[in-house]
Amino acid sequence: MENMGDRATLLETGRYVQSHVNDTAGGTGAADGADTEAEARHRRAADAGDTASMSVLGALLLRRGDLDGAEPYLRAATGEGERAAANNLGVLLHQRGYVDEAAGWWRIAAVAGSAPAAHALGRHYRELGDEPAAEYWLRQSAEQGHALGAYALADLLEHRSDVGAERWLRAAAEQGHREAAYRLARALERRARESARSGADVVYRAGTAGPSTRGRRTGQEPLLSMDPFTDPRMPAYTGKPDPATAGSGAAASLVGEAAQWYQQAAARGHRRAALHLGAILERRGELKQAGRWYLSAAKDGEARAACALGFLLRDAGDEESAAVWWLRAAQEGDGNAANALGALHAARGEPQTAERWYRAAMDAGDVNGAYNLGLLCAAQDRTVQAEQWYRRAAYAGHREAANALAVLLLQADDPTGAEPWFSKAAEAGSVDAAFNLGILYAGRDDDGAALRWYERAAAAGHTEAALQVGIARLRDGDDRTAERHLRCAAGGGSAEAAFRLATVLDSREPPPGPPALGEPYGVKSECEQWYERAAEQGHRRAQVRVGMLAAARGDINEAARWYREAAEAGSRNGAFNLGLLLAREGGEREAALWWTRAAQAGHGRAALRLALLAARRGELTEGQRWCARAVELGPAEVAERAARLREALHQELTA
Repeated sequence: MENMGDRATLLETGRYVQSHVNDTAGGTGAADGADTEAEARHRRAADAGDTASMSVLGALLLRRGDLDGAEPYLRAATGEGERAAANNLGVLLHQRGYVDEAAGWWRIAAVAGSAPAAHALGRHYRELGDEPAAEYWLRQSAEQGHALGAYALADLLEHRSDVGAERWLRAAAEQGHREAAYRLARALERRARESARSGADVVYRAGTAGPSTRGRRTGQEPLLSMDPFTDPRMPAYTGKPDPATAGSGAAASLVGEAAQWYQQAAARGHRRAALHLGAILERRGELKQAGRWYLSAAKDGEARAACALGFLLRDAGDEESAAVWWLRAAQEGDGNAANALGALHAARGEPQTAERWYRAAMDAGDVNGAYNLGLLCAAQDRTVQAEQWYRRAAYAGHREAANALAVLLLQADDPTGAEPWFSKAAEAGSVDAAFNLGILYAGRDDDGAALRWYERAAAAGHTEAALQVGIARLRDGDDRTAERHLRCAAGGGSAEAAFRLATVLDSREPPPGPPALGEPYGVKSECEQWYERAAEQGHRRAQVRVGMLAAARGDINEAARWYREAAEAGSRNGAFNLGLLLAREGGEREAALWWTRAAQAGHGRAALRLALLAARRGELTEGQRWCARAVELGPAEVAERAARLREALHQELTA
């Protein structure tokens, strides 16, 4: 609520007043002279008994702070039934501490139709705790179009969680009330987030193959603020998707309207509105305009805006300027900026300075400081200190610190100690902790519990968890559910998921046969596209399969390329298939090299091919050696053929 002693918001000078009190620094002498002349004119008229001039003169003196001079004129005008004078007399008495008498005069003026008096009376009752009376008078004021009354009514209704609050915030904002415009924008943004969360698609991301320690980030990156309502720049610099921009068109529309109200408030000097407007513009990609509003708010002393401006500059490559603004924000107590400075110095190889800033963040009440200190110590192999900092952050409710602590305990061969911290982190919403619990239970052969945690992590967007669910559903024979999870994991960047998805699709329809003579290569099937995606990420089995599909289409060059890539990465099947391809094209010598590599890696068919090749060359002893290797490696069909060939070579040698 506004300050009851704010004369500028409560004074009512009535419909007769045309003069303006110039109270700005640097006013012109002509204006001062005009004001003095107007006051003198009203004083002469008031002393002559003019009621309207008494009211105006009393208001002018009250505005100036001359309470003793204003009171007799206001009382005289009030005695003649001037409602504006009654309201202003209430203001004067309230300033002197005569609250009950002030309320009496406000009631008289309000009953006579004064909107400012009704507003003042409503706030008076609210301070007394009489909310029904407060609402009655504030509504009287608001319905007469009084901006302050509308804002105060909205504040009262919002305090009671009444949905009607937004209507009156809008009414006040439309009349230029900057705080109402700001709060209306905040309400619209909250509604946008709720709308987006209820309708946004699940966003999947790349996961990790083992226990995860760092939430939704990559590398040993320090964690910054995670609260979208206290830090409007959160989506831009933590990697977490912003629900209001990822959701429905309705959410985007609400955010657009919020931006308009933020701009109205910011243009009137509201620094927090400038901060939030900058955040919306940044998410839209309008970085220049975002920076302008951040700068405006930062210059007005908004530490969070200085911090946000620092991130904007860092992203633009100006790390030095970013550090200047982070320093300014950190010195004003912004923990997020202190964390950013810590990360900056850690990246520069200055751990002592980084530690100092992380401690400053912690002192500013940002629990991320303790977590980041744990990361810093862990990176330096100071495991004992890392555990201490993780524990401190975890006990304060930091979910990723709890997850990191559990990983540390697991690495120290303490699964019993790790499990409750994983559970605590997972229950608090840590996706990685849920995934890690799945790993923990899978290691105990408790597949049911493991699957439940994998499903929970997958539902929140964990790529590796989605892969594990897909694999489990494949084992159960539920191909449709498996496909859905594999698609999510593959879309999040998992090569293994892309390969397994391709195999599911591949099993449903046979690959196309070779094209007829002169027929162009056919369009690649969806399964081949997924194989290729996995192959491009270095998945060797996918590379071999892509080569096989290309060969089936008659694209020998493409097949050879993928076979060679797989073979060079260590795939024995890739080496064997490459050898077959080269042999068909007349490159028998090079084919033998690849078959040798495959056979040495345990490929029985490659050993049999080498035996046949040696036999054709008349190298019977060499042929027998490769036959023995093929018999050893198998499979049964190959072993049987190799045994017959070995016997034939033996007979040839002993003939």
